[in-house]
Amino acid sequence: MAGTSRHDREMAVNAKKQLSVCTDPVESLRLQCLARGSSGIKGLGRTFKIMDDDNNRTLDMKEFMKGLNDYGVLIEKEEAIAMFQRFDRDNSGFIDFDEFLLTLRPPMSNARKEVIMQAFRKLDKTNDGVITIEDLRGVYNVKYHPKYQNGEWTEEQVFRKFLDSFDSPYDKDGQVTKEEFLNYYCGVSASIDSDVYFILMMKNAWKL
Repeated sequence: MAGTSRHDREMAVNAKKQLSVCTDPVESLRLQCLARGSSGIKGLGRTFKIMDDDNNRTLDMKEFMKGLNDYGVLIEKEEAIAMFQRFDRDNSGFIDFDEFLLTLRPPMSNARKEVIMQAFRKLDKTNDGVITIEDLRGVYNVKYHPKYQNGEWTEEQVFRKFLDSFDSPYDKDGQVTKEEFLNYYCGVSASIDSDVYFILMMKNAWKL
């Protein structure tokens, strides 16, 4: 996505600065993810998915602690336990990790959400709430892609790679839902302070 690598660097620097004064464990985890760039929260999701051995999309305390550890999150055991308890709303001893990632997502203004949904609607040619390779054929021009130009990738591969960047890291099915699209842009959004600039970037990127 053009123009995001510089923001990623700026966001990482800002997140690290804020980390030094942060006292809230959830905010601290969010900042540690953002310090890795806009895909940091998505990356934590991928790690948790690997931990979720029985594929029930929930984590117990042991899986949660191991996931944080494997992702390299620096957190005191007491803080991790407190955080787990905060997410375990029904005291079942398990947390739903989709809900966990939602809570971790940085807040976004309605204006930003609206422009993200405009881009989604433009890409979702068939209006079925999911973006597929078929949807992309009329909207996304592969001819300018360097790997298509040098013959390394076919048109299909370019489309698939494009969809993969938005797709859930633990469930790459070549289809992108609204939720996955929003998740992706949430990370990008966190790296851009100005609503005006974010909206301009989206409009230029998707010719809205």
